[in-house]
Amino acid sequence: MVRIAKNTDPKKLRELKSKINETDYLDIAIRRIALTLTNEIVHMNEDKSGIKFQ
Repeated sequence: MVRIAKNTDPKKLRELKSKINETDYLDIAIRRIALTLTNEIVHMNEDKSGIKFQ
């Protein structure tokens, strides 16, 4: 399947480029990604085993 790129918002792009150098922003972003991945793995394991983790 061919994907067509969406139009880029220059204002949003400038904002993200400046945030990438902020330690606090990166820390929060990495924690959010880690939490999302952990939740996905736990739910995947719950589906396979039928056991609900708390």
